Amino acid sequence: MRKKILFVLPALAAALMFYSPAGAHCQIPCGIYDDDMRMKMMAEHITTIEKSMRLIKELSEEEEKNYNQIVRWVNNKEQHAQQLSEIITYYYMAQRIKPAEKSDEKAFDKYQTQLTLLHKMLVEAMKTKQTTDFEHIENLRELLHDFGHAYGGQNGHAHGGHNGHEGHEH
Repeated sequence: MRKKILFVLPALAAALMFYSPAGAHCQIPCGIYDDDMRMKMMAEHITTIEKSMRLIKELSEEEEKNYNQIVRWVNNKEQHAQQLSEIITYYYMAQRIKPAEKSDEKAFDKYQTQLTLLHKMLVEAMKTKQTTDFEHIENLRELLHDFGHAYGGQNGHAHGGHNGHEGHEH
């Protein structure tokens, strides 16, 4: 019995170290959505990634490098890029963007545009994990703006918190 506990405890501790609660909205048919908030959250993640990049560069240029701070900002950049990716995939792609039939040309074109923009955002978010190139921040901001318009919002944001999808179960 004691051997089992000695084996299970380290495994449990290791599992808890890597546990990360889901940051995205639930995927059950609750019907509670706030598109404007998600757009603002994505913009905030992009700004945080940008700040992290700037501080990584600044700290790396110092004569006496503080590696602990550099690692902290790298981790922060990674976490926010991951959270941005989760909103894109779990909120928008899995729950909010509805497939459209090719026979409905207008709806299908909108669907294709939205998916393309979201996919490009995912690629840019991945690239922010790999580098400190600010070009990816500019691309993300432009893509977010374009997605806001393609999603049906005014001024680059979805409107009304529900974007006309009330009552849809996801």
